[in-house]
Formats: sequence, C-alpha cells, structure tokens
Amino acid sequence: MLRFRRKRVCSFCQEGVVYIDFKDEKKLMKYLTEQGKIIPRHTSGTCAKHQRQLATAIKRARHLALIPFVADFTR
Repeated sequence: MLRFRRKRVCSFCQEGVVYIDFKDEKKLMKYLTEQGKIIPRHTSGTCAKHQRQLATAIKRARHLALIPFVADFTR
C-alpha cells in the first residue's frame, strides 16, 4: 500500500508576502523547533526565496532579543 505525499506549498507565496518582517515574532516562532533551530525547507515547505528571507528575519530578531537563541534548558 503506497501513499503519495502531496507536495507542500509555500505559505508565504500563497499569502502573497513580499518581505518577511523580523518584528512579527509569532510568525517566526512557527519556523523554529523547540530547541531554537530553524526548520529546513523540505520540512516546512517554504520556497528557496522565502526560506532565505525567513532565516535572515529570524537571525535579526534573535540579535535584537525579540526571540531567544535557544529554548530554556533545564536538567
């Protein structure tokens, strides 16, 4: 029994986003793992153009302390 996966579509292209704003923390947090890593293209489904913009926006937001570099670590 073979299951075919549907190709993921870039959510930014569907919304018609021209520029990904680094000040929109809620949207950026969707593309981070629990550890604080950026989710890759093949997992998130974003196109190459928007993935580059997303990575830049996340890095800018981290630098300005809008989002954390890493999640809270407790042992």
